Amino acid sequence: MSLANGTTQVMHRIRVKLYPNHLPEGKGTYFARTDSEATINIDQVCAAMRERGGFKGDYRDLVENIKRYNDEVAYQLCDGFTVTNGYFSVYPNLGGTFETPKEIPDAKKHPLTFRFRTHGPLRKLAEHISITVDGLADTDGYINEFILHEGTMEQTHSNSWYIPGQPFTLHGQKIKIEGDDPACGVFFVDATNPDNAEKLRVFIENNPSSILGIVPDTSFGDCRIEVRTQYTGSGGTTLKSPRTITSPFILERG
Repeated sequence: MSLANGTTQVMHRIRVKLYPNHLPEGKGTYFARTDSEATINIDQVCAAMRERGGFKGDYRDLVENIKRYNDEVAYQLCDGFTVTNGYFSVYPNLGGTFETPKEIPDAKKHPLTFRFRTHGPLRKLAEHISITVDGLADTDGYINEFILHEGTMEQTHSNSWYIPGQPFTLHGQKIKIEGDDPACGVFFVDATNPDNAEKLRVFIENNPSSILGIVPDTSFGDCRIEVRTQYTGSGGTTLKSPRTITSPFILERG
């Protein structure tokens, strides 16, 4: 039985690290970010169902049926339906604004994305999760927020997803891209295969605490953000080789 039914007092654990709070109008000395584990896929979830959850059926059939279920969910979402599994819902959303009732939707001005909404059973699980603070994160340069500007700059989403071709702002400390090494830059890195990465091509702003750019096209889904820079924050002094600053969060492709 699950915690959602209120019958099993199982404790889960999530680890977080603390970062100095330099955000505009931010209250408090530090803020917390989950120290995200690696993304797990359908095969790994199904393996956990068999090994931990006691699933007795055929593993290969389980994986195949869940993949088919997900394909059907995607099909129904594309037809405009909201799909729920009792714990959360996924639904299509059209961004941007319209000047007149007769304006024709434009893919760039009115991007279509899919959003996630939690329900009571999943929210209730949060009451049974133990939080462990693993101390301060490495503050010699860090990323604390990725903001996607969807449709208009006023429509924003923080640390959730990215959409190729859309503007974004990256907040952090000592993240300015500086140095002659060709390895320097902002990279969108495949969460499941770190060797697969796409470099940011378009910068609008490049500052020590914020970078504004256009999301590059990627061939993968979930990703982390990596800043590779020789910037030190000490005048004209640069590092001999780039250091890498990795986001503590994972972004989903919108």
